[in-house]
Amino acid sequence: MRILACAAATLALLAALPALAEAVSKDPAQAPTGTYVADAKHTQVLFSIRHLGLTDFHGRFDKISGSLVFDAKQPERSQAAITIDTATLDTTNDKLNNTLKTLFRVQQYPAAVFKSTSISRTGPDTGRMSGLLTIRDVTKPVNLDVTFNGGTRPPLSSAYSLGFHATGTIRRSDFDLNHMIWSGFVSDEVQITIEAEFDEQKS
Repeated sequence: MRILACAAATLALLAALPALAEAVSKDPAQAPTGTYVADAKHTQVLFSIRHLGLTDFHGRFDKISGSLVFDAKQPERSQAAITIDTATLDTTNDKLNNTLKTLFRVQQYPAAVFKSTSISRTGPDTGRMSGLLTIRDVTKPVNLDVTFNGGTRPPLSSAYSLGFHATGTIRRSDFDLNHMIWSGFVSDEVQITIEAEFDEQKS
């Protein structure tokens, strides 16, 4: 009997998935104004760098935290702050992971931090976010092109969720990350991709 009940619940959940997709709104005004926190399970910071001018080498950081103060009526007044655990840097090569963690001095500087300073809307669901990125002891301005993927209230949750996709480019040399013996074999420019999901923080 319990197996039948579990099967019925699973089927009901699967049946609700199309309705959930339809419930996602691309209109920022439909989302509640307030403070949101990054969902660590569904937030990623990816990076890629060109090797020998031939291929893009990809990596990621596995632990991200952050917050978003969201203004539904005027999204350009929203503010975001993201903290990246640099010790969770991950590529396909363990030796390279250790080399990069040494470069980032993860023991001394365990986090890279981005804080927005301004947002300008470029379309109904797109914008440009400017901010300050701190890596180790260097802080530089960075611009991110952001797309609002939409918002919804997930099943079994009373909190609203927002999704964003962002891309940007930084230069290693701006952050003094260009002193490796192999530095000349890879591009100075690093492409950044962020997939971020924020959950409404209930008081």
